[in-house]
Amino acid sequence: MRRSLPLLLAALVALVPAPPAQAAPGFAVSYETIPGEGGTPLRAFVVTPTGRGGGPFPLLVMPSSWGVNNIEYVGAAAKLAYRSGYSVISYTSRGFHDSGGEIDVAGPDTVADVSRVVDWGLAHAHGDPARIGVAGISYGAGQSLLAAAADPRIKAVAALSTWTDLARSLYPNETVGTQAVELLLAAGRLTGRPGPVLREAEAAYREGRFADVLPISPPRSPATRVSSIKAAVMIGNAWNDGLFAPSQITDFFEALTGPKRLMLSPGDHATAELFGAAGLPDEIWASVGRWFDHHLAGVANGIDREHPVQVKPNNGGGWRSFPTWAAATARTETVPLAADRIHAGWPTIAESGTVLVSGALQGFLNLPVGVSTPLVDRGAAAVWRGPVQWTATTVSGTPRAHLTVTSSAARTTLYAYLYEVNPLGLGALVTHKPVTLAGTATRTVDLDLEPVVWNVAAGNRLVLVVDTVDARYQGSSTLGSTVAFGADSWLRVPLG
Repeated sequence: MRRSLPLLLAALVALVPAPPAQAAPGFAVSYETIPGEGGTPLRAFVVTPTGRGGGPFPLLVMPSSWGVNNIEYVGAAAKLAYRSGYSVISYTSRGFHDSGGEIDVAGPDTVADVSRVVDWGLAHAHGDPARIGVAGISYGAGQSLLAAAADPRIKAVAALSTWTDLARSLYPNETVGTQAVELLLAAGRLTGRPGPVLREAEAAYREGRFADVLPISPPRSPATRVSSIKAAVMIGNAWNDGLFAPSQITDFFEALTGPKRLMLSPGDHATAELFGAAGLPDEIWASVGRWFDHHLAGVANGIDREHPVQVKPNNGGGWRSFPTWAAATARTETVPLAADRIHAGWPTIAESGTVLVSGALQGFLNLPVGVSTPLVDRGAAAVWRGPVQWTATTVSGTPRAHLTVTSSAARTTLYAYLYEVNPLGLGALVTHKPVTLAGTATRTVDLDLEPVVWNVAAGNRLVLVVDTVDARYQGSSTLGSTVAFGADSWLRVPLG
């Protein structure tokens, strides 16, 4: 691995426009071992500017993603050092690859590592103590937000494909996100050394006791510490993120009180910013650079005068901006849902797709998860058709299904899918959400689907499908049981 690192580094740095020989400014790269919390060795690429004097320079610290090593951000780091004069440290998170320690799932030691790397950067990388930023993707993004809550020296954050509430992300409405959990567990075992918290969490999950894992969530969730975050925070996530869905992001963003920016765009987990981390052209990373330039380097680039909410429709179109996330919804329409009764435990062709794959296809090729609504088994799924939209419109915000539900089983999982459907009955998945219900008593369920901005073509309609089986999740529906929906149910659609 160590012998291959120089080759990988050379390949990534080659992507960044470098100055001619002897020209300035430029950048230098070194491979270092940095003592983390408790002295745990963290392996890092340190990219420093050259031809700009001896500093001090704005310091950026970038913890790696789950299962990824320190080469993840080297391309972006070289750009930031060369073009803007940052000193950047891209390091492998504790417990992974050639860094020491064990994976503690963004526990106290992993979060404290960020501060120890900052200490090292100030002492050895010409960092400026008054201009410190942290950035990361996925696991690195969550660490960045948690570190900003704990370390007041951090003045700016860029968190991409982040979680803000671990339980809401992996256990939405008491429904285990099986594909996401299995992916994370497999990556942890293959690339790192799981610590006691992760080993115990996996054991509980395997034994069907996922609720026992929930106590680890609050201390590892930035949403718990949002009031302590004083840094300027930029968040970039994808509409179809299969690990960290956007609803927990929009709620967290609204709770932030300092300078903030939210960018939501098509794609799946880490796909929107993946190439930018390698130094390739990327809209998200371009905004990251502008964010740090303004909040750390004092550049008057106008980003502070732009609307803080920037969204791209999930099925194509340019960026739209709003002063708040709530302002993305201009009005709502309510569609009444007729009474229905279905048999639970039977799969239908209505599905949410596959984690990472489906969202990536949506983001890169505009290929949504599809369905033929005439072929959806009406015995196993309730299907409600909205009116034809005779003029083009936009779903913009968080759709809500208000359902009166009576189940014959002790536990039932419902999956709600909102589709845009053409006159032939062919549908594209707009958004979805699961919910698991306990007990047989009739109850009212207000189910908020995931937030989305989606353009609906003239002549198409919205269709809501609710069934009880989805391969992405670990459901609780009992085969042969029934679910009845009352006539006072409705769907509220947010429109832009």
